[in-house]
Amino acid sequence: MIDTADHDGIAVLTLRHGPVNALDLELLTALPETLAEAADARGIVLTGSGRTFSAGVDLKRIVDGGPSYTETFLPALHRATLALYGHPKPVVAALNGHALAGGCVLAAACDQRLMCGGTIGLTELAVGVPFPTACLEVMRHAVGTALDTMVLGAGRLTPEEALPIGLVHEIVEPDRLLAAALRRTEELCSAPPEVYALSKRQLHRTALQRIAAAAPLEDPEVARIWSAGPTARILRAYLSSLRRS
Repeated sequence: MIDTADHDGIAVLTLRHGPVNALDLELLTALPETLAEAADARGIVLTGSGRTFSAGVDLKRIVDGGPSYTETFLPALHRATLALYGHPKPVVAALNGHALAGGCVLAAACDQRLMCGGTIGLTELAVGVPFPTACLEVMRHAVGTALDTMVLGAGRLTPEEALPIGLVHEIVEPDRLLAAALRRTEELCSAPPEVYALSKRQLHRTALQRIAAAAPLEDPEVARIWSAGPTARILRAYLSSLRRS
């Protein structure tokens, strides 16, 4: 589900979960566990297998699992997002293709992002579901004022469009992606680990405070909408349209 390889003390974590690395309960549970297992690594590179980093939440599992699955899934998404965002070591995303919806959020939770192709964006509103608080605040930290357009427009950006807003830090050729991500991680590792970890905590403090303050109020409403009958009908219609296209 998540392969781990060591590159001179840098752990390369590769999502390997179906053709598009869709986010389901199992993958989101595995991510914090894998990060914990790589605690001794000097830094982390997160990438995907195939031609997609992650196409986002496995909507079929949401529909098929019903409210009981969703009630377990959303906290797992929260924990996985914060485990990545709060990791004390350098974390670089090597985006090997599309990074959409939840996949975009996981990319934004990394310190820096390199991309070789595909599209990146937040498509949640297009399929009729709202954002959990942690996902929204991690995205806000990554792109600032561009977040309004990304969320409400529910569109996809090319790497070239994502570069000026800070969602992508470097565009590289596919055959250079891993090497470039390792080089970027090595550069970040040049800072003393204690100093790097403290600097990340300082940079992330505002987002984490907003998450702590808002999540208890907003996330129950998010869960209610994700689990509601009308949402399930919208998701079924969306999935049917994908099969027809």
